[in-house]
Amino acid sequence: MGLVKLKGGKIKIQELIDEIRNKDLVLPEFQREYVWTKDQAKKLMDSLIKGYPIGSFLFWKTNNSPDLKNIEIINDTQKTYQIILDGQQRLTALYLLIEGEIPNFYKEREIEFDPRDLYFNLETSELMYYKPSEMKDNPIWISVIKCFKTNINIIEIAQKIKNEPREQLDLINRFNNNLLKLKIIKERDIPGQTIPSQATLDESIDIFDLVNRQGTKLTDTELALTHITGKWPDARKEMKKKIEELEQHNFFFDLDFMTRGVTAVVTERALFDSIHNRPKEELKQGWGKLLKIIDYLTNVLPGAASIDSNKDLSSSNTLIPIIAYLSHNDGKFKNEKIKKHAIHWLYAASTWARYSSQTDQKLEKDISIIISKEFPWDSLISEIIDERGRIDVKAADFEGRGPQNPLYRMVYILAKVHQAIDWFNGLPLGKMYGDKYELHHHHIFPQSILYKSGYNRESHLDRKKVNEIANIAFLTAETNLEITNKYPEEYLPEIEENYPNALKKQFIPLDKYLWKIENYEEFLSARREIIAKKINDYMNSLILEPTEITLRQTNELIKRGESLNTEFKSTLQWDMIQEKTNTNLRFSVLKTVVAFLNSEGGTLIIGVEDDGNIIGIEKDLKVMGKNPLDKFNQLLSSLIQTHIGAKFISLIKVNFEEVEGNKICVIDVDKSPEPAYLISNEGNEFYIRSGTTSRSLDPSETVGYINMHW
Repeated sequence: MGLVKLKGGKIKIQELIDEIRNKDLVLPEFQREYVWTKDQAKKLMDSLIKGYPIGSFLFWKTNNSPDLKNIEIINDTQKTYQIILDGQQRLTALYLLIEGEIPNFYKEREIEFDPRDLYFNLETSELMYYKPSEMKDNPIWISVIKCFKTNINIIEIAQKIKNEPREQLDLINRFNNNLLKLKIIKERDIPGQTIPSQATLDESIDIFDLVNRQGTKLTDTELALTHITGKWPDARKEMKKKIEELEQHNFFFDLDFMTRGVTAVVTERALFDSIHNRPKEELKQGWGKLLKIIDYLTNVLPGAASIDSNKDLSSSNTLIPIIAYLSHNDGKFKNEKIKKHAIHWLYAASTWARYSSQTDQKLEKDISIIISKEFPWDSLISEIIDERGRIDVKAADFEGRGPQNPLYRMVYILAKVHQAIDWFNGLPLGKMYGDKYELHHHHIFPQSILYKSGYNRESHLDRKKVNEIANIAFLTAETNLEITNKYPEEYLPEIEENYPNALKKQFIPLDKYLWKIENYEEFLSARREIIAKKINDYMNSLILEPTEITLRQTNELIKRGESLNTEFKSTLQWDMIQEKTNTNLRFSVLKTVVAFLNSEGGTLIIGVEDDGNIIGIEKDLKVMGKNPLDKFNQLLSSLIQTHIGAKFISLIKVNFEEVEGNKICVIDVDKSPEPAYLISNEGNEFYIRSGTTSRSLDPSETVGYINMHW
């Protein structure tokens, strides 16, 4: 940068306000948004009332303006703009509080923390945001905006408060002095410096950088975005546009995330200063690449990982290494194995809050591993283990942990993997019902009952036990009001009757002894054990090689339990509860076959209960008449041809084996080269494997899944 001399001087606040209103003082597109909190705006106004210094402003005078926020540039070489480089947060707060309007370089929705409900106490000069309990019908509290915009009748206010003339006069003098301290703010002279018009855009940004590094609290992300937007003015607009689009699909990213993503794609680094000097075309190409990767991920994650929103993760930063990997590998996972290992790492990074501290350093380390290794996932897992000691979950990890703990989100994901449903409306978790994505939870043992039963609301330890993850079930809506103050032993049996297996899918111990209030802590202990085992089993199933399954004996496969590639069914069509044939049960077997066809294949064993207890298929065979095994096989073949399609028969192999004296049916299914549907009275249904269950996809999810896999 060449030597650029700054011109100094002072300018009144009112003059700055007037120039903003007249669009002579404007904000460049590369500037960050208004991010001040209401408290910061209040402190600024308080400092001005007390006559404290509030710092200086930095402007750039130019007739060759860069792109401006929400203002169209006039193509006139004679038109000179005053660009705000430093002080826009203060100026925006002042404009809002003095004019009562939003400055023209912002829109209503861009002001997240609007300070315009700030009030001024005529008697004490105190500032406070509006509180009806203190300010309603209290004449000494006046809106700050009203103080600036209208004439306050302090005589009338004093007469309302005091009856004695001398006391009224004292109040009038006090009110007048305090009000004058506020209103004279507009005449306050503030130091300012101006970069002359001969300075280039790059020189102005360099000065902007220098000023912010010395004083103003600009984050590394904001500084990186400033450099990006300085070279590519549309960058911020493009990012905001994509953010708004993704919100419609329940992914809520911000400018920080987008800037991190662009940095990872363009530089294959995590440190923001690595992108400062990249040229415009490189930035635009990187952004285009990032858009495709984000679209890919937001289609893949719901179906393959039951991640329906970034809110399912402890931090959006866990997606950055995945983005870096995809950018380095043509934008897609090369095969199913890589995808599952990536998801396995993503779960571990989220569960153990990989980026909760030293974010930049850890991201830099992880991205360097991704760039240097063809298969980086084992090394990335080792980084977490080196820091945490392990990635497997223990029951003790849940003790005293509430919804703020990252384990909470992993349990929610696991519930969706197991196709858990809302207990009060039967809707599947993770589906959208309404305009806003939100994770609801319900205390299985209601808080009010626990506090009445001896737990102390004032005790920190007791509150942790009451609000522990092991006492929480997940809902799709705020339906927990339906069971307020109901004991679990009263309402849990009703749920199980209305929605069979609904409790099991949310890992509720089925021993009714544990549903009694006096056994609450035993319930917590039992549920912790169940959840920990389910998480570990699911995590292991993601990285279990298919060859390990095919080489095992069937009895060993059963002992290992259900997984991504293995599922058990008690019967084909015999209803164990009603003790008779129930043809509707056949579809449970068929949907598993379809899910295996659409995923990586797998083994379905009929005659084994979910917990691995071998009961055999004898009851199914009894209703077959003569040659029961042949007829069982023929029935299966007929069902597959009718409800899945004859062209898939060659991919499905049926065998009968005897294990522990019981006859079982083993169905081996290969991955299909094309999508398979379950044809039922409800129409064509599409299933995939998700964890240890078969998950149905809605039409939009199905299209996305097919586009990614065939």
